[in-house]
Amino acid sequence: MSKDKIFLALVTVGMLLIAAAIVIPIFAGIANPVYRWLYVGGAVALLVGRIFSQYKGSNMRLKRLYRIEMWSAIFFCVAAFFLFYPPGNNLRDVLAFTLAGGAIQIYTSIMIPRQKNDK
Repeated sequence: MSKDKIFLALVTVGMLLIAAAIVIPIFAGIANPVYRWLYVGGAVALLVGRIFSQYKGSNMRLKRLYRIEMWSAIFFCVAAFFLFYPPGNNLRDVLAFTLAGGAIQIYTSIMIPRQKNDK
C-alpha cells in the first residue's frame, strides 16, 4: 500500500472512532469512561492522517481547502482536551468543538471534489 492510502485509512478510522465516541454516552451513559479514550484516539489518528496527507499540486484553492481540513482535526483534538479538563462531565464544550469540526469537514468534503472537477 502507498503512503497516501495508509493516511486515508487512518483518517477514516479516526472519523469512525470519533463518531462511536459521540454515540456511546447516548446509549451506555456518561459513567462509562471508554468513550473518552476512543475520542482521543480518533482525534489523534485524524490529526496525524490530515498532517501527512497534504495537497501537493499548484491549485491555491485546493491547498487552502486541505489546510482547512486540517483545522477540523485540530478542533476535534481541542474537543478531546475538554473531555478531561476541567474534571467532571463537561460535554457542552466537547459537543461545540465536535460540531464545529464536523461543519468544517462537511464543507471541505463538498468543496474539494467541486474544485477538482473544475480543473
